[in-house]
Amino acid sequence: MTHKIAQHYEKVKKHHPGFLEAVENLGLAAKKAGPIDEKNAQLIQLAASVAIRSEGATHSHTKRALETGATEEEIRHCVIMLTNTIGFPAVMAGLSWVNDILS
Repeated sequence: MTHKIAQHYEKVKKHHPGFLEAVENLGLAAKKAGPIDEKNAQLIQLAASVAIRSEGATHSHTKRALETGATEEEIRHCVIMLTNTIGFPAVMAGLSWVNDILS
């Protein structure tokens, strides 16, 4: 399952290709810098997306986590685990964004 790239991302990439290429390369370099596998990397990035309250990134990393074999249960648990760190209202918002993709 390959996810659809957000239109906004595609528009920025069209107008600023060098910038987006650099951002994408930085992400690849960060992943290659250590032993974390792709599924766990996506779950970490999903948690960070919820923590910074980014609906778009939460959507994107939910799709990517699914593509790497994460289950719906793992994805939701990843978000619920943030409750003591970022608070119940932020977790509920994050779960709503995750459920946009999972539902």
